[in-house]
Amino acid sequence: MAEQQLVIERTDEGTVIRTGTDGQRMKIPHMLPVLPIRNIVVFPGTVMPLNIGRAKSKALLEEVMPGDKLIGVITQKNSDSEDPDVQDLNQVGVVANILKLFRLPDGNQSIIVHGLTRFRLVGIEKKEPFLLGRIEILEEKSPEGGEKKGSQPQSVAVGNPNLDALLASVRAQANRVIELSPNTPDEATQVLNSIQNPSGLADFLAANLQTDVVEKQAMLEELDVEKRLRLVAARLATQLDILELQSKIQKQVTENIDKSQRRFYLQEQLKAIRKELGEGGEKGAASEVDELRKKLEAANPPEPVMKEALRELSRLEGIPSASPEYGVIRTYLQILSELPWTMATQDKIDLADARRVLDRDHFDLDKVKRRILEYLAVRKLTMADKSVRPTEAAGAILCFLGPPGVGKTSLGKSIAEAMGRKFIRVALGGVRDEADIRGHRRTYIGSMPGRIIAEIRKAGTNNPVMMLDEIDKLGADFRGDPASALLEVLDPAQNHTFTDHYLDVPFDLSKVLFIATANTMDPVPGPLRDRMEVIEIPGYTQTDKLNIAKRYLVPRQLQANGLEEKHARFLDSALRYIIEGYTREAGVRNLERSIGSVGRGIAAEIVVIEEGRTGMSAPPQMTVNTETVEKYLGPRRFEPELAARTSVPGVATGMAYTPVGGEILFIEASRVPGKGGIILTGQIGDVMKESATAAFTLVKSRADKLKIDQKLLAESDVHVHVPAGAVPKDGPSAGVAMFTALASLFMNRPVHHDLAMTGEITLRGLVLPIGGLKEKTLAAQRAGIKQVVVPKRNEKDLPDIPTEVKEGLAFHFVENVDQVLRIALGAAAVEKKGRRTGMSTPPEKRTRGTQNKGVAARAGRY
Repeated sequence: MAEQQLVIERTDEGTVIRTGTDGQRMKIPHMLPVLPIRNIVVFPGTVMPLNIGRAKSKALLEEVMPGDKLIGVITQKNSDSEDPDVQDLNQVGVVANILKLFRLPDGNQSIIVHGLTRFRLVGIEKKEPFLLGRIEILEEKSPEGGEKKGSQPQSVAVGNPNLDALLASVRAQANRVIELSPNTPDEATQVLNSIQNPSGLADFLAANLQTDVVEKQAMLEELDVEKRLRLVAARLATQLDILELQSKIQKQVTENIDKSQRRFYLQEQLKAIRKELGEGGEKGAASEVDELRKKLEAANPPEPVMKEALRELSRLEGIPSASPEYGVIRTYLQILSELPWTMATQDKIDLADARRVLDRDHFDLDKVKRRILEYLAVRKLTMADKSVRPTEAAGAILCFLGPPGVGKTSLGKSIAEAMGRKFIRVALGGVRDEADIRGHRRTYIGSMPGRIIAEIRKAGTNNPVMMLDEIDKLGADFRGDPASALLEVLDPAQNHTFTDHYLDVPFDLSKVLFIATANTMDPVPGPLRDRMEVIEIPGYTQTDKLNIAKRYLVPRQLQANGLEEKHARFLDSALRYIIEGYTREAGVRNLERSIGSVGRGIAAEIVVIEEGRTGMSAPPQMTVNTETVEKYLGPRRFEPELAARTSVPGVATGMAYTPVGGEILFIEASRVPGKGGIILTGQIGDVMKESATAAFTLVKSRADKLKIDQKLLAESDVHVHVPAGAVPKDGPSAGVAMFTALASLFMNRPVHHDLAMTGEITLRGLVLPIGGLKEKTLAAQRAGIKQVVVPKRNEKDLPDIPTEVKEGLAFHFVENVDQVLRIALGAAAVEKKGRRTGMSTPPEKRTRGTQNKGVAARAGRY
């Protein structure tokens, strides 16, 4: 930058300035195009680049570039204004000469301008296509106090000691700033020392100062050179203090660093900054340690835990705060201090109120409710006797076993409300990592406590009701077996010292009421199953579903769909029609969805009615009947088909148990010419295949007794098929049904169409007991079955079957396959030989199960 020397001559046509060392004359008219700029201030004597993007600014350049290239550059007050008016602009700007124009690829332009002299904007004469302003050239006040006049430029103020001292001070400060600024070019010092004019020096420094636009504009508007220099000096002093402080900090850090300490560079720098601020790094760390100590004392953990916490606190005090280990220990102590070591909610031991809550939220389930009330009663007695530690009673582990949709999870919420405890639900479905239960060790990056400790920490109490949902869906892989990790959690004799890998100190879980849920116990390992008290929640009967729909589902779905009781009324016949014709499930989830679909249809119809009403009368109440159900749900989905499917020989109805409840299945057998082989289809498992093979062998061994032609057996292949081939099936309980289907085929006698059967067979013809009788009989009742054949040794399970099912089904308890065939095919089908010990009563003389109190003296009474 060349030193700016300026002489101003005013004429009637404009202002003539002589600038530069060669005395170049330049005429500046009274009317000048004005270029508004944002976030930057141009000073006289400086060369600056400006980016041009607005349409008016581009039009201004198109106008002035072919001419004298003079423009008035002025800074906006509000940088957000896209089309500034005179009130949006500062009053003082700089007349500038455009040295170079660059056209950028994105359509914008860039110019390099050279500031010439200050001007004041008197007014705007024209706004389109660009701003044209009337200007007045401003003259600076000379250092001696007067205005610059005459034809000779003034380069040095002679005879003004104050100004000389100020110039020397400013120049020294500027040189020091350049020296301490790492990114300043080397030529800056040379340019600074070459400027002798006080005004030029002030403008040069003001243009390069690190300050905001408002302060720079104030320096531009200051016409008194000495005052402007003082403004620059004040800002230079502030900037110099900052740079010297940074240099001091850098020097302090550098002195403490050697080859073995380079990794602590940022840490030492942070300490030095805190020291200069008067805080001090050690003081901050000490206050954090004191705060953690107070939190731990307030949490009042057991003595071994507190001892470990104090040991970690002492380690924390000796570790630098910037060390990674510092953050790990601090997080560990925070978690320890936030665990509810002594915080517990007060149990509500009111059996009547607990019974009311359980009855309010769930229909039936008397066995489960009775178990919960027993738990509360034991809890009340053990609380009264302080000398008794109710380890097993307080930490009883319950497992609700049943198909989906029967209310296992919601029952846990009701238990928590009845006891006045907080409820925690931990979803275990798909969990495969042992660390999800026990946590990660602190040696790993990103380690955290396991789900058990984490949820208790969130709950803020050490005796919540914790539901371990879907415990049968746990998996195992190379990261460990979560089911094995639960062995300690679910053992009342061990969980009072449960140790999470992250905490590495024992935490008492004996006060937690654990409730697990599962659809089936087959995937649950034996040791884990042994630690839980399994309470079976079977599927609901038709009457149960009707009552649940009336009490819970219909009101909930009406509210969910914006309806009230005055809008819709569900008839019992409509609900029964939905239950029988649109759902086949053990629970009530699909039932609730179907009721919701009807509710949405009613809501849409009511809205249409209200939009078409002209008066203010309320819409009529809609009565939901079977016709309304078919209107919104479509044709009935499930039709009775037992008579059609079992009206021919070779077809028998079996009963199966699945994780989603009981089901009935049809066993079909067909004979084709062959060599006495058997073909099995229908996606059946190995156990069921073995049952079919055993049934075929049993038929062959009893051919004479059943009056079956041996030659026919030898020259025939049998094909046994179980429909619904896409559904996997397995288990031994279909043996009786398979034997009956094969016997029916070769004896050419159809099985009674309203009869279903279950039981495992042996090659001696015995019928062995099975499991899931309650679920199987519920499924049989749903399917329209009237009588069932059940192993004699399952007679003990009859009290668990609902009364409604026992009244609707005739139970035949059998011990061998001969009794099965007498019931299924008729007494005449089997050769009567020997004494009929334990034989079933013929079907025409059977009685309903509820007509006899207790167990019948002879088999086949039910």
